[in-house]
Amino acid sequence: MQMLNPFCGVDRDPRGVVRLTICNAGSLNILGSAVINGVREGLEALATERHIRALVLAGESEKSMIGGADIKEMARLDQASAETFITGLRDLCEAVRGFPGPVIARMPGWCLGGGLEVAAACDFRIAAHDAKFGMPEVKVGIPSVIHAALLPRLIGWGRARWLLMTAENIDAPTALAWGLVDVVAPQGGLDAAVEKTVSALLECAPEALRTQKALIKQWKNCR
Repeated sequence: MQMLNPFCGVDRDPRGVVRLTICNAGSLNILGSAVINGVREGLEALATERHIRALVLAGESEKSMIGGADIKEMARLDQASAETFITGLRDLCEAVRGFPGPVIARMPGWCLGGGLEVAAACDFRIAAHDAKFGMPEVKVGIPSVIHAALLPRLIGWGRARWLLMTAENIDAPTALAWGLVDVVAPQGGLDAAVEKTVSALLECAPEALRTQKALIKQWKNCR
Protein backbone atom coordinates (compact mmCIF):
# COMPACT_ATOMS: atom_id res chain seq x y z
CA MET A 1 0.00 0.00 0.00
CA GLN A 2 1.29 3.43 -0.97
CA MET A 3 0.77 6.09 1.70
CA LEU A 4 -0.27 9.42 0.19
CA ASN A 5 -0.17 10.84 3.72
CA PRO A 6 -0.42 9.29 7.22
CA PHE A 7 -4.19 8.87 6.92
CA CYS A 8 -4.63 7.86 3.31
CA GLY A 9 -3.28 4.63 1.84
CA VAL A 10 -3.73 3.57 -1.78
CA ASP A 11 -3.65 0.18 -3.51
CA ARG A 12 -3.76 0.10 -7.31
CA ASP A 13 -4.37 -2.75 -9.71
CA PRO A 14 -3.56 -2.94 -13.45
CA ARG A 15 -7.23 -2.49 -14.41
CA GLY A 16 -7.33 1.09 -13.17
CA VAL A 17 -9.07 0.21 -9.90
CA VAL A 18 -7.85 2.03 -6.79
CA ARG A 19 -8.63 1.22 -3.18
CA LEU A 20 -8.30 4.20 -0.85
CA THR A 21 -7.93 3.06 2.75
CA ILE A 22 -8.53 5.40 5.69
CA CYS A 23 -5.55 4.73 7.98
CA ASN A 24 -4.41 5.52 11.52
CA ALA A 25 -7.91 6.49 12.65
CA GLY A 26 -8.43 3.94 15.42
CA SER A 27 -10.30 0.66 15.36
CA LEU A 28 -13.54 2.31 14.21
CA ASN A 29 -11.90 4.66 11.68
CA ILE A 30 -13.06 7.83 13.40
CA LEU A 31 -12.91 11.16 11.57
CA GLY A 32 -10.87 13.71 13.48
CA SER A 33 -9.64 16.88 11.81
CA ALA A 34 -6.30 15.40 10.74
CA VAL A 35 -7.97 12.31 9.26
CA ILE A 36 -10.59 14.41 7.47
CA ASN A 37 -7.95 16.62 5.89
CA GLY A 38 -5.69 13.70 4.98
CA VAL A 39 -8.41 11.71 3.25
CA ARG A 40 -9.69 14.78 1.41
CA GLU A 41 -6.20 15.61 0.20
CA GLY A 42 -5.78 12.03 -1.01
CA LEU A 43 -9.07 12.13 -2.90
CA GLU A 44 -8.19 15.44 -4.51
CA ALA A 45 -4.83 14.06 -5.66
CA LEU A 46 -6.39 10.90 -7.08
CA ALA A 47 -9.09 12.91 -8.87
CA THR A 48 -6.44 14.25 -11.26
CA GLU A 49 -5.52 10.74 -12.46
CA ARG A 50 -7.56 10.13 -15.61
CA HIS A 51 -6.70 6.43 -15.80
CA ILE A 52 -8.61 5.58 -12.57
CA ARG A 53 -11.74 3.67 -13.61
CA ALA A 54 -13.17 2.94 -10.17
CA LEU A 55 -12.35 3.94 -6.60
CA VAL A 56 -13.14 1.78 -3.57
CA LEU A 57 -13.32 3.69 -0.28
CA ALA A 58 -12.51 1.51 2.73
CA GLY A 59 -11.46 1.66 6.35
CA GLU A 60 -8.30 0.07 7.71
CA SER A 61 -10.34 -1.82 10.32
CA GLU A 62 -12.98 -4.44 9.58
CA LYS A 63 -15.02 -3.01 12.47
CA SER A 64 -16.13 -0.03 10.41
CA MET A 65 -15.71 1.91 7.19
CA ILE A 66 -16.09 5.13 9.17
CA GLY A 67 -17.47 4.99 12.70
CA GLY A 68 -18.36 8.69 12.73
CA ALA A 69 -16.82 12.03 13.56
CA ASP A 70 -14.51 12.38 16.56
CA ILE A 71 -16.95 13.25 19.35
CA LYS A 72 -14.10 13.86 21.85
CA GLU A 73 -12.55 16.44 19.55
CA MET A 74 -15.91 18.03 18.85
CA ALA A 75 -16.60 18.43 22.58
CA ARG A 76 -13.57 20.71 22.86
CA LEU A 77 -14.55 23.01 19.98
CA ASP A 78 -15.65 26.61 20.30
CA GLN A 79 -17.79 28.30 17.65
CA ALA A 80 -14.89 29.20 15.37
CA SER A 81 -13.18 25.81 15.56
CA ALA A 82 -16.53 24.03 15.23
CA GLU A 83 -17.17 25.88 11.97
CA THR A 84 -13.71 24.83 10.77
CA PHE A 85 -14.39 21.19 11.69
CA ILE A 86 -17.79 21.15 9.98
CA THR A 87 -16.37 22.82 6.89
CA GLY A 88 -13.62 20.20 6.72
CA LEU A 89 -16.10 17.33 6.89
CA ARG A 90 -18.30 19.03 4.29
CA ASP A 91 -15.30 19.40 2.00
CA LEU A 92 -14.45 15.71 2.44
CA CYS A 93 -17.99 14.71 1.44
CA GLU A 94 -17.79 17.05 -1.56
CA ALA A 95 -14.45 15.53 -2.58
CA VAL A 96 -16.19 12.14 -2.62
CA ARG A 97 -19.21 13.46 -4.54
CA GLY A 98 -17.00 15.35 -6.97
CA PHE A 99 -14.61 12.49 -7.72
CA PRO A 100 -14.85 12.12 -11.51
CA GLY A 101 -15.00 8.32 -11.57
CA PRO A 102 -17.37 5.96 -9.76
CA VAL A 103 -16.80 5.59 -6.01
CA ILE A 104 -17.80 2.45 -4.10
CA ALA A 105 -18.18 2.47 -0.32
CA ARG A 106 -16.98 -0.80 1.24
CA MET A 107 -18.99 -1.01 4.45
CA PRO A 108 -18.20 -3.57 7.15
CA GLY A 109 -19.35 -3.16 10.73
CA TRP A 110 -20.48 0.26 11.90
CA CYS A 111 -21.21 3.27 9.70
CA LEU A 112 -22.43 6.17 11.80
CA GLY A 113 -22.93 9.92 11.66
CA GLY A 114 -20.33 11.63 9.54
CA GLY A 115 -19.31 8.22 8.23
CA LEU A 116 -22.78 7.62 6.86
CA GLU A 117 -22.71 11.07 5.27
CA VAL A 118 -19.45 10.19 3.51
CA ALA A 119 -21.00 6.90 2.38
CA ALA A 120 -24.08 8.73 1.10
CA ALA A 121 -21.75 10.84 -1.04
CA CYS A 122 -20.43 7.69 -2.76
CA ASP A 123 -22.01 6.33 -5.92
CA PHE A 124 -22.46 2.79 -4.61
CA ARG A 125 -22.69 1.32 -1.12
CA ILE A 126 -21.82 -2.34 -0.54
CA ALA A 127 -22.46 -3.56 3.01
CA ALA A 128 -21.44 -6.60 5.03
CA HIS A 129 -24.23 -8.87 6.25
CA ASP A 130 -23.83 -7.62 9.82
CA ALA A 131 -23.28 -3.91 9.10
CA LYS A 132 -25.09 -1.32 11.23
CA PHE A 133 -26.05 2.23 10.32
CA GLY A 134 -27.19 5.27 12.26
CA MET A 135 -27.11 9.03 12.77
CA PRO A 136 -26.49 9.44 16.54
CA GLU A 137 -25.70 13.17 16.60
CA VAL A 138 -28.86 14.31 18.37
CA LYS A 139 -28.08 11.94 21.24
CA VAL A 140 -24.83 13.80 21.90
CA GLY A 141 -26.44 17.21 21.59
CA ILE A 142 -25.78 18.31 18.01
CA PRO A 143 -27.87 18.22 14.83
CA SER A 144 -26.68 16.63 11.61
CA VAL A 145 -25.80 19.64 9.50
CA ILE A 146 -23.47 18.46 6.74
CA HIS A 147 -24.35 15.91 4.04
CA ALA A 148 -27.20 14.28 5.91
CA ALA A 149 -29.17 16.29 3.34
CA LEU A 150 -28.30 13.50 0.89
CA LEU A 151 -30.26 10.93 2.89
CA PRO A 152 -33.80 11.92 1.82
CA ARG A 153 -32.76 11.46 -1.81
CA LEU A 154 -31.73 7.89 -1.02
CA ILE A 155 -34.38 6.72 1.42
CA GLY A 156 -37.15 9.34 1.38
CA TRP A 157 -38.06 12.03 3.89
CA GLY A 158 -39.88 9.78 6.35
CA ARG A 159 -37.06 7.30 6.81
CA ALA A 160 -34.42 10.04 6.82
CA ARG A 161 -36.39 11.86 9.51
CA TRP A 162 -36.59 8.64 11.54
CA LEU A 163 -32.82 8.10 11.38
CA LEU A 164 -31.96 11.71 12.15
CA MET A 165 -34.49 12.37 14.92
CA THR A 166 -34.59 9.06 16.79
CA ALA A 167 -30.84 8.32 16.56
CA GLU A 168 -31.77 4.64 16.35
CA ASN A 169 -29.57 2.26 14.36
CA ILE A 170 -30.70 -0.02 11.55
CA ASP A 171 -29.23 -3.31 10.35
CA ALA A 172 -28.06 -4.26 6.88
CA PRO A 173 -31.30 -5.93 5.66
CA THR A 174 -33.26 -2.83 6.71
CA ALA A 175 -30.73 -0.55 5.01
CA LEU A 176 -31.11 -2.59 1.82
CA ALA A 177 -34.90 -2.51 1.96
CA TRP A 178 -34.82 1.27 2.49
CA GLY A 179 -32.38 1.85 -0.38
CA LEU A 180 -29.61 3.14 1.87
CA VAL A 181 -27.25 0.48 0.52
CA ASP A 182 -27.21 -1.19 -2.89
CA VAL A 183 -25.96 -4.64 -1.93
CA VAL A 184 -25.71 -6.67 1.27
CA ALA A 185 -23.00 -9.29 0.96
CA PRO A 186 -23.32 -12.76 2.49
CA GLN A 187 -21.10 -13.60 5.45
CA GLY A 188 -17.47 -13.51 4.34
CA GLY A 189 -18.42 -12.17 0.92
CA LEU A 190 -17.93 -8.41 1.21
CA ASP A 191 -14.88 -8.18 -1.05
CA ALA A 192 -16.48 -10.48 -3.62
CA ALA A 193 -19.56 -8.25 -3.68
CA VAL A 194 -17.38 -5.17 -4.14
CA GLU A 195 -15.50 -6.91 -6.94
CA LYS A 196 -18.76 -7.79 -8.69
CA THR A 197 -19.70 -4.12 -8.83
CA VAL A 198 -16.18 -3.16 -9.92
CA SER A 199 -16.36 -5.74 -12.74
CA ALA A 200 -19.67 -4.32 -13.95
CA LEU A 201 -18.16 -0.83 -14.06
CA LEU A 202 -15.09 -2.03 -15.94
CA GLU A 203 -17.33 -3.34 -18.72
CA CYS A 204 -18.43 0.26 -19.40
CA ALA A 205 -16.61 2.81 -21.54
CA PRO A 206 -14.50 4.87 -19.08
CA GLU A 207 -15.21 8.32 -20.49
CA ALA A 208 -18.89 7.56 -20.97
CA LEU A 209 -19.09 6.45 -17.35
CA ARG A 210 -17.46 9.66 -16.13
CA THR A 211 -19.82 11.71 -18.27
CA GLN A 212 -22.80 9.76 -16.97
CA LYS A 213 -21.77 10.43 -13.38
CA ALA A 214 -21.46 14.15 -14.11
CA LEU A 215 -24.91 14.15 -15.73
CA ILE A 216 -26.49 12.38 -12.77
CA LYS A 217 -25.02 14.99 -10.45
CA GLN A 218 -26.51 17.72 -12.63
CA TRP A 219 -29.90 16.01 -12.51
CA LYS A 220 -29.72 15.83 -8.71
CA ASN A 221 -29.12 19.57 -8.60
CA CYS A 222 -32.14 20.34 -10.77
CA ARG A 223 -35.08 21.95 -8.99
